[in-house]
Formats: sequence, C-alpha cells, structure tokens
Amino acid sequence: MPKIRAATLAEHRLRQRTALLDAARALLTEGGPEALTFPALAARTGLARSSVYEYFRSRTDLVEQLCELDLPLWAAEIEAAMAAADGPLAHLEAYVRGQLTLAGDPRHRAVLALGTLELDEAARARIRAAHGALTELVVDDLAALGHPEPRLTAALLQGLVEAAVRRSADCSAADREQIADAAVALARHGVAGA
Repeated sequence: MPKIRAATLAEHRLRQRTALLDAARALLTEGGPEALTFPALAARTGLARSSVYEYFRSRTDLVEQLCELDLPLWAAEIEAAMAAADGPLAHLEAYVRGQLTLAGDPRHRAVLALGTLELDEAARARIRAAHGALTELVVDDLAALGHPEPRLTAALLQGLVEAAVRRSADCSAADREQIADAAVALARHGVAGA
C-alpha cells in the first residue's frame, strides 16, 4: 500500500509542476517577464503561494527549468525543418526561417521572453549552454560550404537570427516575411558566400 501512495504522490507532484510550468509559459506569453511572479503563478494554478516554493526555489530556478525543457524542443523543431531541406544552403535557410517562424508562434513566445529576464551570471551561463545547441545545428553545413571558422560563423549567424526575431516581434505578417527574406539572403550570401 505505501508504494501506491508514493506513486500517487509522485504523479500529483508531477502534475502540479507541469501546471506551474504551463502557467509560467502563459504568463510570459501574455504579459512578458514582468508578469512572471510567484503570486501570479499561485493564482493561475489555484495553489497557495508557499506551494510554488516547494517546486521552484526562486524565479531564476523556474526560468532555468523552463529553458531546460523548452530550448531542446525549439532546437528539435529547427532540426526537423533542416532535415527536410536538401543541402547546406537549404539547411541554412531552414535554420533561419524555422527560428523566425517559431518566434512568431504564441506557443514559443515564452522562450523569447526568458531572454529578457534579469538572471545571475551562473543562470545565464547555463541558458547560453542550452542555447548553444542551436548553433551546433549549422556548424557542419558551414564547414561543408568551406567556411574556415564554422563555429564562429554559426554563433554570428545565430546573432543575425536573434536580431531578426527582435526586429519582427511587433510587425505585420508581411513585414515579418520581408525580415525573414532579408535574414535568409544575408545568411546565404553573406555567411555562405553563395
């Protein structure tokens, strides 16, 4: 009987944690970083504020856990788009367009909002490490195109994508498409030299 109770308790805690993470994503999407507070999480989930602290030590801890979960999903979607493309230049285009498409999707706005939160350096370093998985996706393609510094170029390309994402944040669909086209053109011709 104690094993059943332990399993039930573990399932309950997992459901509560999932509900808190979902609420955090919703708050970030709806109101940006300022909206992500423990009282708001408690209100959104119906938990006592003290219960939120049972799952997350601090807002920084919550943000790190969101990044650990969401950044790999983002990277997997980009990787799938690249896998469907044929050749290094098409992979670069899929990499750029994929991220810009995801950035415009409300499901992924929480990932973007995370970048604007004030975090300590250790948390930022862990998030940068998780984010680094994105740049690894294009290193081999840049090497295949003969670039002498593919890792450096991948990091610079990611900076281009992030700038395009910021630029397109509050734009119309047509403007976002124009920004995507410009970013792809720069990636293909400026980075790849094609």
